[in-house]
Amino acid sequence: MKKLSLSGKEIVALGYPESPAIGLLVKIAQKHYRADQKEEALDMFGKVLANPATYAEDEVFAKVVKELLYDANGDIIPLKESGSYAMYGEGFIEDGAKEQMNIAMSLPVTVAGALMPDAHQGYGLPIGGVLATENVVIPYGVGVDIGCRMCLSIYDIPESHFAANEAQYKRELIAHTKFNAGAGFHGQYKSDHEVLDRKEFNMIPFLKPLQDKAYSQLGTSGGGNHFVEWGIIQMLADDNELNIPKGKYLALLSHSGSRGLGATTANHYTRLAKDICKLPRQAANLAYLDLNTQEGQEYWLAMNLAGDFASACHEVIHNKLTKAIGGQLLARVENHHNFAWKEQYEGREVIVHRKGATPAGKGVLGIIPGSMTAPGFLVRGRGEAAAINSASHGAGRQMSRTKANQSFTRQQMKEILREHNVTLIGGGLDEAPGAYKDINAVMNAQSELVDILARFSPRMVRMADDGSRED
Repeated sequence: MKKLSLSGKEIVALGYPESPAIGLLVKIAQKHYRADQKEEALDMFGKVLANPATYAEDEVFAKVVKELLYDANGDIIPLKESGSYAMYGEGFIEDGAKEQMNIAMSLPVTVAGALMPDAHQGYGLPIGGVLATENVVIPYGVGVDIGCRMCLSIYDIPESHFAANEAQYKRELIAHTKFNAGAGFHGQYKSDHEVLDRKEFNMIPFLKPLQDKAYSQLGTSGGGNHFVEWGIIQMLADDNELNIPKGKYLALLSHSGSRGLGATTANHYTRLAKDICKLPRQAANLAYLDLNTQEGQEYWLAMNLAGDFASACHEVIHNKLTKAIGGQLLARVENHHNFAWKEQYEGREVIVHRKGATPAGKGVLGIIPGSMTAPGFLVRGRGEAAAINSASHGAGRQMSRTKANQSFTRQQMKEILREHNVTLIGGGLDEAPGAYKDINAVMNAQSELVDILARFSPRMVRMADDGSRED
């Protein structure tokens, strides 16, 4: 009988933290499972991770549980039984995201949760996860790119003008955007904004050294799935909140966050939370800060500053390009994710974390993008309580960046871009359209969460030139 051989990477992919538990599970797989029982073994290992206390006396998994629950100081905060939560588009949400959500629902401070149809595995709270807590904030429940957001500007320019002047639009898009981790403007090319004068930079010693970097990165975008793109938006009805008649218009859509300011803030307060809030290993990335403490208040102020800085970055980009093309701005819509809000839930105040989820309270406008070739949507929230007034923040990845780089070629990418009449500036194979879920399926799965007001079709996309390289 051939024994099952699992790698540590396959076990980590289930959500297990780096610990001796991984080595123990590799040995358990070899001893107790045949080569054809891989799916069965991984399913069992996932159950142990989700509810380790249940297997504390199990003769096979007791040592694994001991490692998961071990802490050198012996002051671990116990988890509760994982509660139920609403899930949308369950059929195309990976098990790893569900397991992470199960762990989040077992925190003693959790009030409610929901999982959006674009959900996939992340760190701590899954991307696409929504979690309401009692007076605490979870830095990794917010995410590393604090205040990451969408911004949409709609102009009085017809589709035909863009088609006839693509070279000009490309020139201005390149001239007024900058991408990649660490990218910034210098000297006379720097922009200014009132967010740089915020008192928080002086109130919180940790933030002061980040002020100059924020100044240089104002109006820039990061790597990965961040973009600035020209496209055509089709308003689907005359009766809409923007008072824009039904028809097609040129639009500018951007997606990026708080740059180095947000990332440094997230990492600093995550480490602080882990020092203060000792949770079992499988929940360690969900360490939280009490808002009644100095640390909690500091993070709350820093998080809001980072969110406002992210908004300022979009404002600078959109204002520059609006001036460059000379069109009249008809409307601008903006929404953020990777954030925490104080909201009312079932009659009490809670802290709602939306890590890769769009606010969708009743009447709230938002933008849900697809991919570089798939449409995005201007939506109006329906205020669904079971979803904690939330919706997806995009299509969501169905493939890791590594797998995407291995699965697609540059030639395939060029062909699909040509088929969809999209010009790409930068971008790697890790952002290939096939790496994402079907945005139409995602939208169908959340029809009770949002109403669609308009459809945006990308035409010219600029992204960081990272990820893959030419074959």
